[in-house]
Amino acid sequence: MAQDNKDIKEDEKNIDDKSMETSVMGISDDQIDVIRDALEERNAPAVESLLDELAPADSADLLEKIDKDERDILIQHYSNQFDGAVFVEMDADLRKAVLESLPSEKVAQYVNELDSDDSLDILQNLDPIFQKEILRKLSGRDREAMVEGLTFPEESAGRLMQREFIAIPEFWTVGKTIDYLREAADTIPEDFSDIFVISPSYHVTGEIPINRILRSKRSEKIANLSLEKLNRIPATMDQEDVAYIFKREGLASAPVVDDNERLIGVITIDDILHVIDQEAKEDLLRLGGIERDDIYRAVLDTTKARFSWLFVNLITAILASIVIGLFEATIEQIVALAVLMPIVASMGGNAGTQTLTVAVRALATKELSRSNASRMISKELIVGLLNGIVFAIIIGSITSLWFGSYVLGGVIAAAMVVNMITAAFFGITIPVILDRMNMDPALASTVFLTTMTDIVGFFAFLGLAALILI
Repeated sequence: MAQDNKDIKEDEKNIDDKSMETSVMGISDDQIDVIRDALEERNAPAVESLLDELAPADSADLLEKIDKDERDILIQHYSNQFDGAVFVEMDADLRKAVLESLPSEKVAQYVNELDSDDSLDILQNLDPIFQKEILRKLSGRDREAMVEGLTFPEESAGRLMQREFIAIPEFWTVGKTIDYLREAADTIPEDFSDIFVISPSYHVTGEIPINRILRSKRSEKIANLSLEKLNRIPATMDQEDVAYIFKREGLASAPVVDDNERLIGVITIDDILHVIDQEAKEDLLRLGGIERDDIYRAVLDTTKARFSWLFVNLITAILASIVIGLFEATIEQIVALAVLMPIVASMGGNAGTQTLTVAVRALATKELSRSNASRMISKELIVGLLNGIVFAIIIGSITSLWFGSYVLGGVIAAAMVVNMITAAFFGITIPVILDRMNMDPALASTVFLTTMTDIVGFFAFLGLAALILI
């Protein structure tokens, strides 16, 4: 027993020593190694003590970074060391696998510990049958809230909103409001920045930042303190549009209303930070032809998910090869063309990707729309032309010196200008067209762009070579 206590103290000392420089940035690899060692030694008191020291986000990182066997041991034998907030922080795919390995009673316990928006977040991706088992173990009020939340579209304000909020009648005074907040301290949300003013029919008539109430006299009418502009968020609005409203208006929170304009929830800035991070990650992945983050998905699932766009890429590569095949005789006579072809295609592809990245991001943030699309296209064409001229001079000079042919240098220089302009044009127009067609430009643009820059680049270079050199 004395030896066990000594081991616990030693492990605690190790993790404390190694956390000094990494506490702000989260759990470190050294800390994870200490917990792994305690698991391997089957030192349960040490494991429990070490887990107690971790914040929810750190516990989530731990579960994500250790291997499956270690994770299974922690989940099955130390589940009481984790709370619901840990699973909110986890990757969605891994969270689903972990929670579905636990009894429904335990998951219901985690759900009960969370605010309604976080509860819905961890429930929505679970297996429908398991989901129903959990719902049956919730209180009637919580179950009703979760069932209602699941009826809203995915990635909508209804899925995002928190159902715990403070709403008061418009005829109250500041004094009565403060007295109510003190008396209802056990039933109102722990953290809030705004109070909503409602009519008898539960329609939102105003929103008051808490600092306005604290700075006003007790006799002041609540109706006199409401903000002049009220941003009501429909429950069916896409979360990306909600984030745009928060950014444009500089909001800390906003009321969510149903089809009858009645108050049903609130969205806060911390929810929006999560949305911004999620949407940015999705756009980045889709630009690479990946529909969702698959780092924690099974090997076969990841393979299947990536196959479709790789197959499309194969088809487009074949199209580019067909263009090259049309000029087979030209390439046979001038071997230097085969050496130089990748330069034209590569420069066009990279230039197009730069334009594409800017365009997709501008569409997502609504900085690019129908009103300024023509101006943006003109700008990118000019940029493509200028870069094309500069790089044409560079590659033309290098080619002339390399192969001793000024004509060949001129051919690749002309092809470079053509392909850079092409890359700029398709880099911005493809996302705009796909957006107009209600297709996700982040997911589909890259494949089309690569196809066009390769085909036009090869055709311009080899076609000019065939006309001028042969």
